[in-house]
Amino acid sequence: MFRAAENTLDQPLPLVTPQPAPPSETDYLKKGQPAFRRASIALFLSGFSTFSLLYCVQPLMPLFSHDFGVTPAQSSLSLSLATGFLAFSIFCAAAISERFGRRSLMFASLLGSALCTIACALVPDWHMLLILRALQGFLLGGVPAVAMAYLAEEVDPKGLGASMGLYIAGNAFGGMSGRVVTGTLTEFMSWRPALAVIGLLGLAAAIGFVRLLPPSRHFTPHGGFNPKFHLSAWLGHIRNPALPFLFAISFLVMGAFVTVYNYIGYRLVADPYNLSQTTLSLIFTVYVFGIAASWAAGRMGDRFGAFNVLPFSLLSGAIGCALTLSASLPLIVLGIVLLTISFFMSHSLASALVGRLARGTKGHASALYLLTYYLGSSVAGSIGGMFFAAAGWPAVVAFTSGMLVLAIIAGMSAKVLAKR
Repeated sequence: MFRAAENTLDQPLPLVTPQPAPPSETDYLKKGQPAFRRASIALFLSGFSTFSLLYCVQPLMPLFSHDFGVTPAQSSLSLSLATGFLAFSIFCAAAISERFGRRSLMFASLLGSALCTIACALVPDWHMLLILRALQGFLLGGVPAVAMAYLAEEVDPKGLGASMGLYIAGNAFGGMSGRVVTGTLTEFMSWRPALAVIGLLGLAAAIGFVRLLPPSRHFTPHGGFNPKFHLSAWLGHIRNPALPFLFAISFLVMGAFVTVYNYIGYRLVADPYNLSQTTLSLIFTVYVFGIAASWAAGRMGDRFGAFNVLPFSLLSGAIGCALTLSASLPLIVLGIVLLTISFFMSHSLASALVGRLARGTKGHASALYLLTYYLGSSVAGSIGGMFFAAAGWPAVVAFTSGMLVLAIIAGMSAKVLAKR
């Protein structure tokens, strides 16, 4: 049987590729196999690197406002531009990976993004920093959609929910590490060496990833670049009755999550809390709950049905947003914990559903899901700053809670349409 394997990063692929025989069930990666363990570690590293590099600037936004003389909404561009360009590049990445393969593209993306982070630590100009962050986001587009497609293609469908949850747990660990490491190191040095450390960790993760990830077994490369093929694939997923509602969930949930995390720091470093940079960064350790929630959501989705678990995860996020209105710091932290659990559970469940409901070209389906996911971060994350400037934290809570209510409605609609 022909296997379109990626045995080396520089192995050329033929322009015309014979069609492989349908893979047997034994070809899938299954729990207990050494290849499954290597793939799990590699994808965990890719998630760690992607999210630590992407979100390492979030706890630094108040410092950017101070050092560069910019407003909170302008400071949020250091994240919004990265996620916005990432959303755009996902389309390019999905198309390129269909030609050159999953593994090599993910490695190049991780390597380039780590180098951009190191460069951000050196530039003295705010606008140059924003340019580098935009470039970094564009480069990172080669990881998320391709990683989800790899899992959907290579992992035994019976265990896809659990493996997707583990990958997203890597995302959570990376998001937590990026925020905590930069926030803590900044207290003792400055934000520049903190960013450099994150960049070096990203380089190490990229090397570990490419050494561990097994070659693709079920991937069939497409010779050349055929715009009609990619356009047809994307339109096919949009015409799927249930998938657009799952894409809407990714926009709404990510938008609510990033908005809260973007601006909660401005509230907590001011009176009456006056938290230090280290103490503020330690609040991001609530990502530990997200790591556990991603794994648990995958298992619960496999057992009870992802559509049945999804509404409860979204509702917990709305409750968490409401709790952050309290003047009590412990209740605010509890609210952030609930929102974090809600986000990672919902993301794990929705992304697994996309992998299951997509009919062919799963990389393109993942690209559409992640396009809306990162647009939610970019668009809602910046709009939330306008709400914060206009009416303070209660306006932010109203904005994010409204998005989560819409996400619950979208989830119920997707469930009904998926049965047709």
